Amino acid sequence: MADAHHLSNSKIATYRDFWPYYLREHGKPATRAIHFFGTGLAVASLAALATTGIGWFGLSALVGGYAPAWIGHFFIEKNRPATFTYPFWSLISDFRMAGLWSVGRLQPELERAGVPLR
Repeated sequence: MADAHHLSNSKIATYRDFWPYYLREHGKPATRAIHFFGTGLAVASLAALATTGIGWFGLSALVGGYAPAWIGHFFIEKNRPATFTYPFWSLISDFRMAGLWSVGRLQPELERAGVPLR
């Protein structure tokens, strides 16, 4: 689905406009699944860092959070990760998407964003 952002190449100005764009960029269930896996790795690594104080867990959080997501974008979704252009909003949205999925409330958000059922 083409959106105004892609057609005009303009930057998205508000998070309210970014969220549906973000969801469309994660339209394939496999892309979302690999994101959830990466988000889980990042959270577990941050918990391990907080518990043990071992600095390597910080690096593990970064690699575990971003590597699966980028693999999903490049090889499954075949698009450019939004994090390259919108790093802060993308980080927030990764956790928002995972949180909504974990409580069973992601599907209505996907529908509102125009993500087709697959």
